[in-house]
Amino acid sequence: MAITNKTVLRLTFNTTGNKTFALSLDDPKPGLTANEIEAAMETMIQRNIFLSPSGELTGKRDIRIVGTTIDDMFDPLQG
Repeated sequence: MAITNKTVLRLTFNTTGNKTFALSLDDPKPGLTANEIEAAMETMIQRNIFLSPSGELTGKRDIRIVGTTIDDMFDPLQG
């Protein structure tokens, strides 16, 4: 039993297929600014680094830093 904290940086882009593409990065560097993240996203778009199932990335849609806490309340007996 343990408490685990996890932080994820979630980047969401628009695509040429009029859908969204999300990229999640574990344990982002503390103190990242919105400007730094947006600049990285712009580089990903300009250099065409990712090709999503719905086409090329065309624009930034959303940036979120998501934190979760998991409290594992039960550990099954090991046989």
